[in-house]
Amino acid sequence: MEVRRYTLSKAERLYSKTMIERLFAGGNSSFPAFPLRVVYMWIEPEEGISDVSILISVPKKRFKHAVKRNLVKRQVREAYRRNKYILLDALQASHPDRRLVLAFIWLDNKLHSSETIEYKVKKLLFHIAENMK
Repeated sequence: MEVRRYTLSKAERLYSKTMIERLFAGGNSSFPAFPLRVVYMWIEPEEGISDVSILISVPKKRFKHAVKRNLVKRQVREAYRRNKYILLDALQASHPDRRLVLAFIWLDNKLHSSETIEYKVKKLLFHIAENMK
């Protein structure tokens, strides 16, 4: 039996400026689950990049105070960390030779409970996993 590590390492975070620009340049898939929207792009495997890399964006337009923006980012990060194997298992089963880049974008002006956010992140991950097949 395989032991799963529910961690979110630095390698799983998207920080490359060129990759972020490519992700938002257009022509990539996008799917909303209010209060979140996910934008994702398939890439070819590169050395040093994990199977799935994520970016979490909470615009200053939505929350003026950094405390609230950071709270939302923590909630989304935790929800992804707990449910990332939905996506990783589907990726290994259908496309073991491809990588995925994800961006979660916050759409609402209000804070939501962690349970709501986790439900929406699961919904988005299941949707991406379904579209892989």
